Amino acid sequence: MVAEVVELLSGRGAVLDMTLGAGGHAEALLRAGVRRVLGLDRDPDAVAMAERRLAPFGDRFRAVVGTFSEPPQERFDGVLYDLGVSSMQLDRAERGFGYRVDGPLDMRMEGGAGRGPTAAELVNELPEEELARVIFEYGEERQSRRIARAVVRSRSRKPIETTDELARVVAGAVGRRPGGAHPARRTFQALRIVVNRELEELSSSLPRAVGLLAPGGRIVIIAYHSLEDRIVKRFLIGEPSLRTLTRKPLRPGPGEVAENPRARSARLRAAELTAEGAAA
Repeated sequence: MVAEVVELLSGRGAVLDMTLGAGGHAEALLRAGVRRVLGLDRDPDAVAMAERRLAPFGDRFRAVVGTFSEPPQERFDGVLYDLGVSSMQLDRAERGFGYRVDGPLDMRMEGGAGRGPTAAELVNELPEEELARVIFEYGEERQSRRIARAVVRSRSRKPIETTDELARVVAGAVGRRPGGAHPARRTFQALRIVVNRELEELSSSLPRAVGLLAPGGRIVIIAYHSLEDRIVKRFLIGEPSLRTLTRKPLRPGPGEVAENPRARSARLRAAELTAEGAAA
């Protein structure tokens, strides 16, 4: 949803891109006349790639490795979140995010530098009941108990160490509908969210982001599943210093979905810091 982001943030003085990724949004904003972009990302590889990509913009662009729950303490005219995992991470087998490419079952956004448990550790060590709860709560997977039972049965014979092994266990437990989404999609989502504490990071980050806004500053957030979007919606509605700019979330058009099927679930919400909120 690059066009929508540019429309909401173009002409701003300084923008904080909380989820830099490969730098696509940052580049579009710089080309649209944003004076300066500071990019933040947990993934050192993403930061390095974005720095190479945006080097022609000189000191108009700067990148920092870090979580968005601890943003740089500066004033910004806009803050952008593009939540979830990037296509770059999904497509790299060694990162262990994707069920379509085989690799080690990791899922830490920081890569090998991550300090928390890997997805493999959760899959192989959580009790069956807790594993079912995680898959149900964070993946919204109705067949979570059946999946957890199959995982425990499989790991009793041999630890589940790769993305392909887990995907096959899940598919064997719940079956696969022709033309439907991959049966492991929700399980992988749940594990990724827990490994990276994504919902906790988002909840603690949003108030801090609003605190960084200059008068009239805007916050733009793209979420990809209902758990994220629910947190964002409640925060924007309940924050008295903000005026909502999107009565309903903006969705990608059919052309963008055709070009990038992963965009189909995107929901964009935006708000602006009011004069009263800036004075508070």
